[in-house]
Amino acid sequence: MPLYEHVFLARQDASTQQVEELTAQMTGIVEGLGGKVVKMENWGVRSLTYRMNKNRKAHFVLLNIDAPSAAVAEVERQERINEDVIRYLTVRVEEHEEGPSAMMRKADRDRDRDDRGGGFRGDREGGFRGDRDGGGYRGDRGPRRPREDAEAAVEE
Repeated sequence: MPLYEHVFLARQDASTQQVEELTAQMTGIVEGLGGKVVKMENWGVRSLTYRMNKNRKAHFVLLNIDAPSAAVAEVERQERINEDVIRYLTVRVEEHEEGPSAMMRKADRDRDRDDRGGGFRGDREGGFRGDRDGGGYRGDRGPRRPREDAEAAVEE
């Protein structure tokens, strides 16, 4: 059977229990149509990059699905109908990722950084942007040089 990664975003107003019920409903649909949910991760409430349907935050949930395409189509149809679901995305993959997803690893990494006491820019040595020769920094373009036209105009 084909393998899919499915992520859906639920409204921030929805309680954690409602999101779990929604996830159980989607899992039931997949299992009822002959598939199975291999892994389920609740990424929690996260900020959205831009507002969607007047929401600035949403509950994120990942489902790794091993099911026929009809099951995925039915899950997506049910999510279109449900008012609590803001967005969803399903991607077909060759194999499921072992262990926690990248989002969960990032959360662990952030938690470790907070435990060390770092994580803000005031810790850096040598100033905020590193050591620079006074003024004239222009990225990869090199230091500022006056144009020859300007020098010629000044001499006249």
